[in-house]
Amino acid sequence: MTVGGSGASAAGAVVVGEALVDVLPGGPRGTRELPGGSPANVALGLARLGRPVRFATRLGADRLGALVAGHLRASGVELLPGSTDDGTTSTATAVLDASGAATYTFDLEWRLTERAARAVADSPPAHLHTGSIAAALPPGGDTVADLVRAARAAATVSYDPNLRPALLGPPGAERDRVERLVAAADVVKASDEDLAWLYPGRDPEQVAAGWATGAGPALVVLTRGARGAVAFGRRARAEVAAPRVRVADTVGAGDAFTAGLLAGLLAAGLAGPAGAARPALAAAAGGPRLAGAVAAALEQAARVAALTCAREGADPPTAAELAG
Repeated sequence: MTVGGSGASAAGAVVVGEALVDVLPGGPRGTRELPGGSPANVALGLARLGRPVRFATRLGADRLGALVAGHLRASGVELLPGSTDDGTTSTATAVLDASGAATYTFDLEWRLTERAARAVADSPPAHLHTGSIAAALPPGGDTVADLVRAARAAATVSYDPNLRPALLGPPGAERDRVERLVAAADVVKASDEDLAWLYPGRDPEQVAAGWATGAGPALVVLTRGARGAVAFGRRARAEVAAPRVRVADTVGAGDAFTAGLLAGLLAAGLAGPAGAARPALAAAAGGPRLAGAVAAALEQAARVAALTCAREGADPPTAAELAG
């Protein structure tokens, strides 16, 4: 079942976070420069699934910045004012292993201009999504945390830690920041690799379940690569299988999953203006079973991620491709 597209709710989203260029060296076509960055990928995925989405980021006024901006706009993402400055656009050089899984070396700077931050604050979103480098790396991470706190009164919030250990301190130094953002979110998506790094020696599923039974998110989803995902509500646990595809690479797969999940929740009114969506999500995810619109959104997320894995780079499907 596809639950994205125009759906029951016209609620839009604002995504806040980094945009960069994934550099994929080698291969039959030589080095490739592909637009990426976790929040940028989520914004792209939402737009391709038919959701109105605005994006606050930081791009340089250079060739790579123009490449990223054109890529996003071509799929319907609205870049908020102030998202381009005079610096250079960040890059992430990917190295793929035999299974197509990617690790990255980063050359980046993350900050949000005052103009971009003001654009978010002056036009409050129905839903705000953030995560990854944007929520972790100073000075931009502090601005993101402030925007999350301000948005919560009127909007639902989603957060994906999408941790990049090469850019972070030791796990113990990162936990408080991650846990504060988890507590401020309504929906959290994390990978088993994220939680294994953040909580050494602990079962990632137990960590995710604990987040869902605390005072923060109503829905926590733990992705596990080819083993699919497991979702937790206040009292429920549900597994989501990963559809079988021929994997080209896994670049952007987790972000595609997030976009598919959020598109489904937005369409069902389980994300959006906080006064209606927050209690609706709490009711839908708070019982003994994750069923109905939540289950459909999870299934859609898995399909969106699988279709992205079947293509090179962070290239999520459109609503038409998902339905086809």
